[in-house]
Amino acid sequence: MANLGLSAMFPICLGLSVSQLNPRQREAVHYVGGPLLVLAGAGSGKTSVITRKIAYLIEECGIKACHIAAVTFTNKAAREMKERAGKLVQGSAARGLTVSTFHNLGLNIIRREHKQLGFKPGFSIFDAQDANALIRDVMLRDQLDENDQVDFIQHAISNWKNDMIGPERALQQARNGNEELAARVYASYNRHLRAYNAVDFDDLILIPTLLFKTQPDVLERWQRKIRYLLVDEYQDTNTSQYLMVKLLVGIRGGLTVVGDDDQSIYAWRGARPENLSLLKQDFPSLKVVMLEQNYRSTSRILKAANVLISNNPHEFVKTLWSEMGMGEPLRVVMTRSEDAEADRIATDIIEQRLKRRNSFKDYAILYRGNHQARLIEMKLQTYQIPYKLSGGTSFFARAEVKDIMAYLKVLINPDDDNAFLRIINLPRREIGPSTLEKLSQYAAERQLSMFAAAGELGLGAVLPERTVEKLRTFSQWLQGIYERCYRDDPIAAVKQMVRDIDYEGWIYQNCSSEVQAERRMANVWFLVESLERTLERLREDDEDAGIDNAVARLVLLDMLEQQEEEDDSDRVQLMTLHASKGLEYPHVYLMGMEEELLPHRNSIEDDFVEEERRLAYVGITRARKTLTMTLARQRKQFGEVSDTVPSRFLDELPEEDLEWEGRDPGCEQANQTRGRATLSSLKNLLADC
Repeated sequence: MANLGLSAMFPICLGLSVSQLNPRQREAVHYVGGPLLVLAGAGSGKTSVITRKIAYLIEECGIKACHIAAVTFTNKAAREMKERAGKLVQGSAARGLTVSTFHNLGLNIIRREHKQLGFKPGFSIFDAQDANALIRDVMLRDQLDENDQVDFIQHAISNWKNDMIGPERALQQARNGNEELAARVYASYNRHLRAYNAVDFDDLILIPTLLFKTQPDVLERWQRKIRYLLVDEYQDTNTSQYLMVKLLVGIRGGLTVVGDDDQSIYAWRGARPENLSLLKQDFPSLKVVMLEQNYRSTSRILKAANVLISNNPHEFVKTLWSEMGMGEPLRVVMTRSEDAEADRIATDIIEQRLKRRNSFKDYAILYRGNHQARLIEMKLQTYQIPYKLSGGTSFFARAEVKDIMAYLKVLINPDDDNAFLRIINLPRREIGPSTLEKLSQYAAERQLSMFAAAGELGLGAVLPERTVEKLRTFSQWLQGIYERCYRDDPIAAVKQMVRDIDYEGWIYQNCSSEVQAERRMANVWFLVESLERTLERLREDDEDAGIDNAVARLVLLDMLEQQEEEDDSDRVQLMTLHASKGLEYPHVYLMGMEEELLPHRNSIEDDFVEEERRLAYVGITRARKTLTMTLARQRKQFGEVSDTVPSRFLDELPEEDLEWEGRDPGCEQANQTRGRATLSSLKNLLADC
């Protein structure tokens, strides 16, 4: 793709104070002469570059904020980026700036172009649970044997959508019976989504990208709107995201992407680190700026990370460095068993915390798989160490929240049969399975949604009049709520909806205690408050935004964030290596440094060791001051104890920077005795305080 030269299109940009930036960061902020790749190593201040470049483009280059978009992958990252940009560009100058996730941008495009795409206003967004339920329903209707294939099919459909492969091509490329089945379900699944006036999570990128490919006039309109695009975490883009960016940028070349090929750890969900290399093909004039100065970790930690990742092939070679000092040696602790490993980590945290006089929240324990958390949890509990385990129940996954969200989904999109089936008998309306089956058949014959069919006069031919009256009363009531949402105050209408169904009474009847019922109802009212805040924020940018837009945004918020919240309480953090990306802690324990754990057995068998090495690299670079890696000589698996092999990644670290403990089996008893003595003395110290 040719570049016309941004310097010819925008005024010369000078004058913004960027004294806090280092020379490479400053170069990345100032460059507007064409497409730019900022290869940003871990902890190198990439968010500062993106936010300061936004300010630079607005204040010095004369680009209006409404023509700039910055996209990333998580709500947390987008929120941080928007807050920091807001401090640099204030008032009317920031009006219209887009800082969002990829999927939020896709949602806005679909919402604005819904007529062109054939959607009715208020389309639904299916989350993973909704999609899973629909796949099961499709297989049941098509009389296909589930045979525990639903999760495989759901994953296959997601991958096909990310790679922009439609059902017909998926069927042509199927290599076995399972993939043929998945491709057939894919076609039927898509038809049902359309019938429900719904999209799934992957459609939020796929549908706008296909629209841009096939409708040049629509693409041109969005290119006029987004004249400069900034993309964070570019190594995590999949095929459809890459093409969306390429199409939006067009020949203008108004693009800055920030990424790190060494931190690409999401191939299993469609990410393609090779997209960084594709940039050079699609934008021949691409400029590359390396951010190699790390502001997080000691030089010894960075040296280990550099040496480890150098074992992977690289198109772009960078070397992280720091002015934080050499720091302490990296500890490698070998124990006799996984139980001893967990015990050693727990007691070491107690010892280190008292010696360093710091907080529990300064410590993080990282592992490859969630199953590794069970033992360490038990040990932390035994030693009364407070901890937080990442990956708890999402707010939106709670039954009471899903119930009210289902009502809201049907309210804004009556074609959403999935949501309709959840709410029609909740609270109970004496509408049984046989009634719903006949209603479903009638709706299918008439090519209507079940909600629309519930209000039809002809329904009396297949159902008793008493049942028809219940269905008709329900549909008329909900239609009344909908009309009130657009005639009066939508939030007041939603509150009335909750009261009309006496959801609180139903909750109290079905909870084991009043405390539990109160907590669940508090979640319901918090959801309504969140809906109100979301609507207010949307109306700041679009005064015509309605309840349908607010509900769609809440659904997407859940899917992207899954209760992604700040937690400042004083607790040790437990999480997988994948979940740790983007975070940092003064003291990190990386457990399970063994072959078949890290690197994982499946990755070894499937030849994905390079990604596992990147995962280890991510783990190492989470540490700011100290890093302790642990492993066990023996580990129980499937009820049997077997010997382990130390991870190959330990062999790839610089030996001179490692401090081993327990490598000689003869010393392990002495280490245990020393550890018990240390723990005893620490307990005595605590008792004297």
